[in-house]
Amino acid sequence: MGSEIERKFLVRGELPIADVAGSLQLQGYLAISERGTVRMRIEKGRAILGIKSAQKGLTRLEYEYEVPMAEGEEMLAELCGLVVEKTRYKLEHAGHTWDVDVFHGVNDGLVTAEVELESEEEEVQLPPWVGDDVSHDVRYRVAYLSQHAWPEWGTKPAE
Repeated sequence: MGSEIERKFLVRGELPIADVAGSLQLQGYLAISERGTVRMRIEKGRAILGIKSAQKGLTRLEYEYEVPMAEGEEMLAELCGLVVEKTRYKLEHAGHTWDVDVFHGVNDGLVTAEVELESEEEEVQLPPWVGDDVSHDVRYRVAYLSQHAWPEWGTKPAE
């Protein structure tokens, strides 16, 4: 059984990515429910079908399966709604790897950073470019962004 424990933050200020290669990700959702999501992600010449449970605290069940690229592209084009585009950068800070996502297309302007943890209680030293903790704000999950473009709500407080 796979699981992930992660915290998510907004990014503020300038990112140290000038010398870091990012990877373009295209991500769409085949199913979104209160129990979890089923997504297709295309990245680095691979198509990955991902299944995630609803979040309990900072923890979610997560399963990923590689599928043939042609099938992944067809699923993304034919079975998913809005395809979320982002460039992911991996940055190291204080013993942790941070996934920084710079969104494009309809979510242009949004930048988030995630860090995976060993436990929900694990302390993590925040980099200087990390801002507000949005780990529990569903609006910053990519599944939500695939249905509600960030510029439509990005300046409004959480409800």
